[in-house]
Amino acid sequence: MPEQTPTILLICTIVLLADWYLIGGIRIGLKRWKFSQKRSFTVTYWVTSLVFIVGIFISIFFKLGLGFRAAIMLGFFLLIIAKVLFLPFILADDLRRLFIWLKRKNKKPEPANLPGPAIPRSEFLMKAGLLAGSIPLAGIVYGTVNGVYDYRVKHRTLYLPNLPKAFDGITLGQISDIHSGSFYNKKAVAGGVEMLLKEKPDFIFFTGDLVNSRSTEMYEYQDLFSKVKAPLGVYSSLGNHDYGDYASWPTEAARQKNFDDLIATHKNMGWDLLMNTNRRLKVGGEEIGILGVENWGSMSRFPKRGRLDLAIKNTDDLPVKLLLSHDPSHWRAQVLPHYPQIDVMFAGHTHGMQFGVQAEHFQWSPIQYIYKEWAGFYREGAQQIYVNVGYGFLGYPGRLGMLPEITIFTLKASADPALQNKA
Repeated sequence: MPEQTPTILLICTIVLLADWYLIGGIRIGLKRWKFSQKRSFTVTYWVTSLVFIVGIFISIFFKLGLGFRAAIMLGFFLLIIAKVLFLPFILADDLRRLFIWLKRKNKKPEPANLPGPAIPRSEFLMKAGLLAGSIPLAGIVYGTVNGVYDYRVKHRTLYLPNLPKAFDGITLGQISDIHSGSFYNKKAVAGGVEMLLKEKPDFIFFTGDLVNSRSTEMYEYQDLFSKVKAPLGVYSSLGNHDYGDYASWPTEAARQKNFDDLIATHKNMGWDLLMNTNRRLKVGGEEIGILGVENWGSMSRFPKRGRLDLAIKNTDDLPVKLLLSHDPSHWRAQVLPHYPQIDVMFAGHTHGMQFGVQAEHFQWSPIQYIYKEWAGFYREGAQQIYVNVGYGFLGYPGRLGMLPEITIFTLKASADPALQNKA
């Protein structure tokens, strides 16, 4: 059972209790809409809430694609936000009613023939609350239209105490989770590629999920991503979607051919696909190691084909080892406990749920209830991981807060100043 299950259970319980309180206010706000006063409205309201709650648990405990899980969790948390925004208006109305009741408790009732407001105060407050609660829906529309191709270049400094001097200051680019089968605007996608190339990184990592399921999804985009080149090479790895496990195949041979064609696509683009192996990157007579494994996810629904024991072979003499592994859960499950010689792991997979908040010193997304490492830098001891929130999208065709990412790292041959200050 995932360690986040108690948190999810608590959230779902609070949501159900809030629903019991909110539905009355919604009826008042929609008083002039006859359907809102009928039993069928109550049934629809509760069924919708329960469907998303059940969907949350299905997405956690069963083998489902990230796109479906993202859609379920996005819908669930958008409903929560809408209800949270609506809640203060109901509370305000209840407090108003309580104040009036206390004021009139020992007074005679006012004459009944006095004119009242054009719209009852309760109805006004509930309508205002419903308007406030609809803000997340407006956000979905905005994110769909504007966020999905709003590529952002993030500059990061990667501190490596054992980095050879010849590598000090060179740059590494990372993109992840292209998901070419989701694209619908090739010109916009090309704009992101141009942004990456404009940075002129010395070498580039792609950390998995080139397609949604089928290698044919890359036919229209192979020429575009073939432009992604760097002086010291482009190195790539596989993600869970690259195996074709989320599509139906007439035979096992057809599935295998799809996989072989996807591997050929990496080669055709000039990308060095690392499947449980390594490369020695040489600059000025000095070397570091680039390791790449197939997908390995700690959750049972994801493939466990990564072989770190093979990828690490013959690298003992290298002072720095950089690992490409698609799923960030691999870091805590295998890298940290068994491979202390791996300095940094580069991952993707989470998409930041394509929904959340990212600021300089704060970030939040529903995906953090599933993945402990889900966006940006994390460190434990001398080892680090960076999780890229993705270049493409899956499921929900948009991004809210978690914009598509192009990461540029500057390698520095020194310890992180923050760590030095703590020493």
